[in-house]
Amino acid sequence: MINTPKSIYFTHNFFSLINTWEQRKLGEIFEYLQNNTLSRDSLNYKIPNIKNIHYGDILVKFNEILDGSNKDIPYINPDLDLSKFSKSLLRDGDVIFSDTAEDDTVGKAIELQNVNAPFILSGLHTIPCRPLIPFGKGYLGNFFNSNSYRLQIRPLVQGIKVSSISKSALKDTMIKYPKNLDEQEKIGSLFQSITKMITLHQ
Repeated sequence: MINTPKSIYFTHNFFSLINTWEQRKLGEIFEYLQNNTLSRDSLNYKIPNIKNIHYGDILVKFNEILDGSNKDIPYINPDLDLSKFSKSLLRDGDVIFSDTAEDDTVGKAIELQNVNAPFILSGLHTIPCRPLIPFGKGYLGNFFNSNSYRLQIRPLVQGIKVSSISKSALKDTMIKYPKNLDEQEKIGSLFQSITKMITLHQ
């Protein structure tokens, strides 16, 4: 059975029907951060250190909004030198896309919140990016997994057995959002409530 995010099934017409919102290309309002290519062998759940977001966990474990204190985020083994990633430590509001998958979940995204010590890095087969303008908490995670945005991604996906999407392709996708940050947060809270309700029913 294909493990597709619940929000993809839930039609977010909300994002496609409101014409008064701002619309910009991702490449205009986001910057890309560096990810690492650490395998599962370089990660553990017992020795506290910098945490690492693996693409497989984005696809299977995590919902649209990921709390930095989540115990399912593994630590990087302490014997590894991570100094070259010092400028890519993630913070609240950053978004991570999974750039590959064996089904149509490729491009699934998470928004990070409550990122405190230990810090977090973006791992294998991920595309981490940071908004250059403010966004309301919870809005981006829900928008990037909405049906409206997923329809943009599908024609950009490459591959047969293993699907992938590139940074250059994502740059030209369009983001719709209200200019009012409070309104963005209310929308984010609404869809988080819907996600929780779907989870409870399942």
